[in-house]
Amino acid sequence: MNQQTKSKNIALIILVASLGYFVDIYDLILFSVVRVKSLKDLGVADEDMLSVGATIINSQMFGMLVGGILWGILGDKKGRLSVLFGSIITYSLANIANGFATTVDQYTIIRFIAGVGLAGELGAGITLVAETMSKKNRGYGTMIVACVGLLGAVMAALISARYTWQTSYFIGGGMGLLLLSLRIGLVESGMFKETTENETVQRGNFFMLFNNWSRFKKYLCCILIGLPLWYIVGVLITFSPEFGKALNSTGVLDAGKGIMYCYIGISIGDVVAGLLCQILKSRRKVMFIFLMLTAISVGVYLYSFGLTPEGFILLSLLLGFSSGYWATFVTIAAEQFGTNLRATVTTTVPNFVRGSLIAITTGFQFFKDKLGILEGAMLVGVICIVISLIALSQLKETFSKDLDYVEH
Repeated sequence: MNQQTKSKNIALIILVASLGYFVDIYDLILFSVVRVKSLKDLGVADEDMLSVGATIINSQMFGMLVGGILWGILGDKKGRLSVLFGSIITYSLANIANGFATTVDQYTIIRFIAGVGLAGELGAGITLVAETMSKKNRGYGTMIVACVGLLGAVMAALISARYTWQTSYFIGGGMGLLLLSLRIGLVESGMFKETTENETVQRGNFFMLFNNWSRFKKYLCCILIGLPLWYIVGVLITFSPEFGKALNSTGVLDAGKGIMYCYIGISIGDVVAGLLCQILKSRRKVMFIFLMLTAISVGVYLYSFGLTPEGFILLSLLLGFSSGYWATFVTIAAEQFGTNLRATVTTTVPNFVRGSLIAITTGFQFFKDKLGILEGAMLVGVICIVISLIALSQLKETFSKDLDYVEH
C-alpha cells in the first residue's frame, strides 16, 4: 500500500469510526433525554419516575456489559471490521423497535438489546484507529473520534426537543443503517492480520485477562479510572430534575438540556485533553488533571442552592468539560495490551465502565434513602473519584508505546 492510499484509508477509518460513535452516543444517551416524556406516555406515575428510569437504564447498561464481552472477543477472533458491521446493525434495528414500545416491560427488554449492540462501536473503532495510525499521532485520531462522536448527545437533545420520543428512536436507527454503506470500503488492521498468520497466538481469549495477576490488575485499573464520567452523566445530569428540587432551584432543571450541554463540555474537554497529551507527552498526567477538575465541579454542583435553570446549563458544561477524558481513557486501555487482546480490552473496558452505572445508581439510591439525595450523591461521587485516582496510580505511561506485540 503506497503512502497516498494509506493516508486515504486512515482518513476513511477516522471518518467512519467518528460517525459510528456519533450514532452510538445518540442512541446510548437518548433514553436519558426522553426518560420523563416517554415514561409519562407509558403511564408511569411521577413518584415512580426515578425508580423505573433507573431500572430501564440499568437494563441498557447490563446489555452493554454482555455486548462488550461478545463484541470484544469477536473483534480479536474475526477482526475489527466484523464488529463495526455487526454492532451497528444490532443497535439500529433495536432502536427502530424501541419506537414501537407500548409497555415498560417492552421498553426495558429493547433497551437491553440495544445495549448489546451499542457495546461494540467505540472499542472496535478506537482499536482500528490506534493500530492503523503512527504511535506519535494516534492520540489525534482517537481524539477526533471521541470529539465527533460525543456530539451525538447534542443531536439527541435537539431531535428529542423537536420530535416525539418514538420518532427520535426511529431517527437514531435510520442513521445507523445509513452508515453501513460507508463501511464497505474499509481495510482491516494490518496488526490484526499478522496475528492471524501465527497459529500459536491465542486471539480474543477473555480468560487471559484473569489468569495472570499483573494483566488482571492492569485491566481492572483501566476500568476503574473511568468511573467518575458515568457517575456524572448517569446520576448528576440524568436525575437533575430531582436534584433541582433538593437544591431549591428557581425553575425545573431540564435533563435533556443538561445532557446536551454536558456532552458539549465533554467534547471540548476531549479536544483539550487530547492536545495536552501531545504537549505533555503523557496520558497519566492529563487523566490526573481532569479527575481533579471533576472533583471540584461535583462539589460546586451539589452545593449550588437556589440554582437557576441558566446556572444549571453552565454547570452542565463545567461537569462535562472536567470529565472530558473519555478519548484519553479509552486510548490508555488500547495501549496497555497486545494485539491479540486489544479489541477485547478496548471494547470491554468502556462498557464495563458504562455497566458500572448499575452499581453507581444502586449505591446512589441506597445512600439517598439513608442520607438524602445531595449527601448520597456526594458520598458516591467521592468514592468513584478516590477509586479512579488509586487505579490511575497503578497504570504505566503508554504515550508513544509501540503496539505491535502480542500477549502470551
